[in-house]
Amino acid sequence: MTDLESRLARLTTPELKPPVLPDADVAYTLHDTPIGTMLLAVAHGQVVASSFGDEETMTTRLARAVSPRVLRQARPLDDVRRQLDEYLAGRRRAFDLSVDLALATPFQRLVLEDLPTHTSYGKTRSYGEVAGDIERPKAARAVGTALGANPVCVVLPCHRVIGANGALTGYAGGLEAKRFLLNLEAKS
Repeated sequence: MTDLESRLARLTTPELKPPVLPDADVAYTLHDTPIGTMLLAVAHGQVVASSFGDEETMTTRLARAVSPRVLRQARPLDDVRRQLDEYLAGRRRAFDLSVDLALATPFQRLVLEDLPTHTSYGKTRSYGEVAGDIERPKAARAVGTALGANPVCVVLPCHRVIGANGALTGYAGGLEAKRFLLNLEAKS
């Protein structure tokens, strides 16, 4: 047996098994939905992103804000994907997920944490009403900016916030996605 054959034989022995990689600190996947491809991410069992954002931009933000160990691993997101699919199919009205707003600014956190309390399924509120809810009645534009950068879209229902005149205004996934979500909720 040559030296090369000997080395190859050692590499194929049953004792050598492929390495098992540990779970990432942040696991993410890209998930195709009726409203577009969304980047979903969890860290330590909490949803940190449900976003229409660019994959490279979002993973860089996650690496900076949460942990540099960001890996594309779909399995840890099975429950998030299932609940999102159920919601988008009209079979779920609320998410049973823990959310971490690690990617949000302090003002965004104030706005986003208030959303589930004041924006119920199938109902809309204006940016001004949301500003009033957080005791910042003159901050309607700032509320719009905060919601426009919502890192946990759909799960935290920023799509339910519309202009004072009832007009659909900006949405990270586009106005068609916002219209889809509002029409979905109106049917139920």
